[in-house]
Amino acid sequence: MMLQQYKCYFCHADNEANTGPAFVDVAARYRGKPQAITILAAAVRKCSHRTGPWHMPPHPEVSEADAKQMVRYILSLKK
Repeated sequence: MMLQQYKCYFCHADNEANTGPAFVDVAARYRGKPQAITILAAAVRKCSHRTGPWHMPPHPEVSEADAKQMVRYILSLKK
């Protein structure tokens, strides 16, 4: 799974917050938004800072296609 390959689970988990938000919470926040895949894929590759003292560093090694595939998985998660 790409989330493991790119070490996303170091800071995130599917169902509970860690250093980063739980993926189910990300999915809930963006579900139904027309540009969700584009926005989140860009956040993976360029960086993201929403809440808390930490920010997600950029991951330019992740291709746009891989980022979109990971985001599709994240958006499929439900609590």
